[in-house]
Amino acid sequence: MKGILPISGTWFDFFHCNPYEGDYWNSTTNLFSSQDWEKKIEEMAQAGMDTFLLLSVALHGKAFYPSEVIKLRWNLECHDPIEAVLKAADRLNVKMYMGLGFFTTPAFHDFTDDSASGLRSDIAKELVARYGSHPSFAGWYLPVEAGIQGYYPEGYIPYVNKLSDQCRKLGPYRVIIAPYGARSINFDQRFTDEVKAIEADNIAYQDEIGVARTTFDHVEETFKRLREVHDRVGKPLWADMEVFQFQGKVLIPAPFARVRRQLEILSEHVDKILCYQYLGMMNKPGSPVHAGHETSVQLYKDYMDYLKERSVKP
Repeated sequence: MKGILPISGTWFDFFHCNPYEGDYWNSTTNLFSSQDWEKKIEEMAQAGMDTFLLLSVALHGKAFYPSEVIKLRWNLECHDPIEAVLKAADRLNVKMYMGLGFFTTPAFHDFTDDSASGLRSDIAKELVARYGSHPSFAGWYLPVEAGIQGYYPEGYIPYVNKLSDQCRKLGPYRVIIAPYGARSINFDQRFTDEVKAIEADNIAYQDEIGVARTTFDHVEETFKRLREVHDRVGKPLWADMEVFQFQGKVLIPAPFARVRRQLEILSEHVDKILCYQYLGMMNKPGSPVHAGHETSVQLYKDYMDYLKERSVKP
């Protein structure tokens, strides 16, 4: 039996993209100063996170940073939260990946839209020009998440490969994707060939326990078979572990008993566990930058105690 892997990466957002889901932290992060964002990144790094994926740099036609490509701005307390988190990441020696999507709702959902493709490319160029000197700027997260139904949807792999190629022309950047629907995969030669053809550096499959679309037994079988496929094509296997549950339409922290079982299953098969997401779902006790539901403190405490009991370094 393999040892337990810690959660070593997380998504985060300046304002959550879906209505209602981020209700327990959106109003708080809206008011974060530059120093607050630096403290939050530091808190997450102290919990063992070394890989940070920013879900979006712009949302609903408004940018979170001073952009010339998207003129409208979100009214945030922090003038440039991207600069703030990159500055913290530089100091902490962790890696940041910028989300290339969510700029407008249609552009997020349609990976075949040519106008959306141009916008992604323009934003990527602008981000490199503004922030490329930060050593923590490691690459890109492509947030048009593939909904696997047996196989990757038509057009998805060309979208990933084209955008990955555009991004790599801007510098030595890595690309991460996080598909859902792994429970439906047809584990045959066609799917193996698809994984081989995808030019993303890392694929972090969503475990879908948080959205209640699968079971522990299915997750175990799915990731066991994904391990075989990824070994066959020589690619690392990552997991996107969901640490939330739903309270109506709102995301709240899952009980640790459930998260522990997810960790135990995924640790047997994957190379790295990311979570969706620390922000809102976990908070260090007494954190001066608490953001999220009150039970997020208990999830943090239970998780850190568990790592200590198992002699796992965060």
